[in-house]
Amino acid sequence: MIQITNEIQQHLENKILPFWMRLKDDEYGGYYGVVDHDLTIHKEADKGGIATARFLWTFSSAYRVTQNKKYLEYAHHLYKFLRDKLYDETNKGIYWLVDYKGEPIDTRKHVYAQSFAIYALSEYYRVTNSNEALELALEIYHLIEEKGYNTSNSAYMEEFDCFWNPVKNEMLSENGVTADITMNTHIHVLEAYTNLYKAHPSEELKQRLIDLLETHYQRIYDKNSKFLGVFFDKEWESLINMKSFGHDIEASWLMDETIKTLGINKPEYHQMVLDIAYNIADYAMQEDGSLINEQVEDEYDYTRIWWIQAEAMVGYLNAYQHTNDPKFEKIIIELWNYIKEKVVDNRNNGEWYWSVEADGSPTVKAIGEPWKTSYHNSRFCLEYIERVL
Repeated sequence: MIQITNEIQQHLENKILPFWMRLKDDEYGGYYGVVDHDLTIHKEADKGGIATARFLWTFSSAYRVTQNKKYLEYAHHLYKFLRDKLYDETNKGIYWLVDYKGEPIDTRKHVYAQSFAIYALSEYYRVTNSNEALELALEIYHLIEEKGYNTSNSAYMEEFDCFWNPVKNEMLSENGVTADITMNTHIHVLEAYTNLYKAHPSEELKQRLIDLLETHYQRIYDKNSKFLGVFFDKEWESLINMKSFGHDIEASWLMDETIKTLGINKPEYHQMVLDIAYNIADYAMQEDGSLINEQVEDEYDYTRIWWIQAEAMVGYLNAYQHTNDPKFEKIIIELWNYIKEKVVDNRNNGEWYWSVEADGSPTVKAIGEPWKTSYHNSRFCLEYIERVL
């Protein structure tokens, strides 16, 4: 595992991070919003709240793990844009989207985006001790709890207008389903709150995390099938027969991170983490080493999406560290080979393709845009460096 991890560290520092560092917008702040498939940078593209938070998390974490000062400079730059342009001073919270100059375009507030702001700000605080950043993270946390948490069903309402009035959850809807509750948002609230707890532990936050874990175990995780539900109504009834393989393996290690951070010793939680990993390994990993996207009813989507491969690398390292099962070691080796051969864009100044089609060809889709940033694959590399080296 050390040899692979050395390779991964080189890949992070020589391929992934330099690609994103080239997108720094020194004129208007933040990062350029789009790099299309032919690697053209669109300097007047819109800039997303989620994307900016993910970049801020990436460079803060990269500095924390490697102690390379140049990453901290990028983190400072991104923090300034988040604070000055994406944060709504009047109504609080982070905007969904601003234009290239930082002027608000889509002022809706989504709990998913707020969660990534907390995730990023708490990581930035961990490396800078900036009280301003911590206070902003705590303010957004209290905002989510005040506006978003529904005590009647222990779920988070997700989408709001600029003034924090609830609206239909269109941002995270797909497959013709508009869901009151999504697994995706709840996983990322858990992720964000866990990082905030690492930065600034409190009994109140610990209790929220304990409650969130129990919600995942009781409501989102299906103990019979070993899959997570994806879309739910207000009563936690599943709205679609859908399996999201990437989210499942990502959730397994993110939930385990919370369990470890809080020192929780519940055998049923540990079993859930491993059952998810084994289930996805048996059900959705392919002979070429990759992990496919999803299944809706009886229809499979065989696309190999970039972030799913990255999260599987972490999920299976986590499972391997718990079990020493050679099955997981084999998955890691084969998946890393697949990523290097198929997902990594080996053109000059390339990064990772958005996805690989079932026939093995790269999907013609943007290399960087509001939903494709440095977060998933940088984090995979950073997790290996922290866990193995």
